[in-house]
Amino acid sequence: MVSPKAQAIMLLLMVISLAISAVSAATSECSAVTGLASSCSTFMTYGSPDPFPGSPCCDAMMSLNVIADSTDNRRLICRCMMGLITTYNPNATAIATLSGSCGVSLGFTIDPNTDCSFVP
Repeated sequence: MVSPKAQAIMLLLMVISLAISAVSAATSECSAVTGLASSCSTFMTYGSPDPFPGSPCCDAMMSLNVIADSTDNRRLICRCMMGLITTYNPNATAIATLSGSCGVSLGFTIDPNTDCSFVP
């Protein structure tokens, strides 16, 4: 028979394992978004040159738009974009204009104040 202390330790290890898996999954999901957005890195870093429809940056925004086909996916993309805003903080305004410059609506506003948990 397993002691209550051993059961508690096993339960704790399972919870920790699940938490690590969730963080790992979120990181890998954001890596896909970050990978697409990397084609906009010059614009995100310097605020120029402006992306235009048909450019690699706008093609990436179009791909994000295709992925943003559900509430969960839009919320994930939102969280990842907020991470980019944190990374490229001096040019948060440039990042906020990315989808609009490309004629794409991701279904939420890219803004440092956006609460991704309320994205429809």
